[in-house]
Amino acid sequence: MLTVADIMTKNVVSIKGSTTVREMAAIFDKMRIGTLPVVDDAGNLTGIVTASDLVEQDRPLHIPTVISLFDWVIPLEGESSLQKALDKITAQTASELASTDVVTVTPADDVSSAAEIMSSRKLHVLPVVEGKKLVGVLSRIDIIRSMNR
Repeated sequence: MLTVADIMTKNVVSIKGSTTVREMAAIFDKMRIGTLPVVDDAGNLTGIVTASDLVEQDRPLHIPTVISLFDWVIPLEGESSLQKALDKITAQTASELASTDVVTVTPADDVSSAAEIMSSRKLHVLPVVEGKKLVGVLSRIDIIRSMNR
């Protein structure tokens, strides 16, 4: 049975939390990738930024529907969703834009379980970690290439 370590990409392009949106855009364009893991100085995974995160910065802000009750204005979608949208649109660095609730796998995990995670969560890339340290990424194309072995 194949493990993640057998097929993962080991030479990972990653960024620091201080990387700017403009720098991220240049990396996405130059490297032709769709995901950038964010790591700290020790190489520990702290978050992930996708090309979609950058695209969402250019979309118009959706003002939620509200109910006006007496002197109160109550957003139907909740204040947290509006705040989250504002945070994404105004982010200037990777640490401000990155998703921090990242689904990961380990090198010892089998490829079929990683494929199940990718499929069920509609993910294109899974960071591969040992403890918290980023050691690679597993992408859909890595899995497809393994079928050719």
